[in-house]
Amino acid sequence: MFIDSHAHLDDRQYKADQQEVIERASKNGVTQIVCVGYDLPSSKRVVALAKRYANIFAAVGIHPHDAQDTDESTWAQLYELGRDTRVVAIGEMGLDYYRNLSPRDVQQAVFRRQINLAKELGLPIIIHDRDAHGDVLRIMKEEKVNEVGGVLHCFSGSWEMAQECLKLGFYISLAGPVTFANARGPQEIAQKVPLDRLLVETDCPYLTPDTWRGQRNEPAYVKRVAEKIAALRRISLEEVAEATTANARCLFRLLDKKQ
Repeated sequence: MFIDSHAHLDDRQYKADQQEVIERASKNGVTQIVCVGYDLPSSKRVVALAKRYANIFAAVGIHPHDAQDTDESTWAQLYELGRDTRVVAIGEMGLDYYRNLSPRDVQQAVFRRQINLAKELGLPIIIHDRDAHGDVLRIMKEEKVNEVGGVLHCFSGSWEMAQECLKLGFYISLAGPVTFANARGPQEIAQKVPLDRLLVETDCPYLTPDTWRGQRNEPAYVKRVAEKIAALRRISLEEVAEATTANARCLFRLLDKKQ
């Protein structure tokens, strides 16, 4: 069994066959999926999706790309969404210095505010970090993220950064890039992160694993990520599946949720 800990099934790329994609995931051993919002409209969509499917849960948040579009009404609505019983995390949030679609100071302020919102709601957080490792880690420490816990999704930092995140009680999640031939960084992380701190994800429809590279990604393909991790660690696929499933259930408290 597998849990896709980060998916975007509300994306328009699934408009024609969303139900078939969800059914295909189940047939491939993906028992649960966490669908993640990146702004208010997507957050509302993933909550609605989680209400329709028993094996789907939602995370609600503001991606750094959309940080500059927030106002006070954003926070009131996000708080109400976060109170829904189908919501298991706040995010995705964080910093993206690769595209810089929002000013960096605004990204940082919105990141901090979401961490504090998660504290209010008693929910873990999902962090997006692209080319912003130093500031992400600094804010994590300053805002005492260990009080809520969470995951660095599609981790792209160094082993040294991963160790600092582990000290804060965070999980590390790997996606399709770990399967790429030249992905030395993610593959080092896959080998070194303790198995009880590792999650798997697709980040679909993006980051498709090597087997289907160039095509749309989907939750069924999370098995390929787990297979690569198993090969790198020289352990069985079953061990990776069991550990990452248990980790996701623990982080998102899925065992407390009604199926």
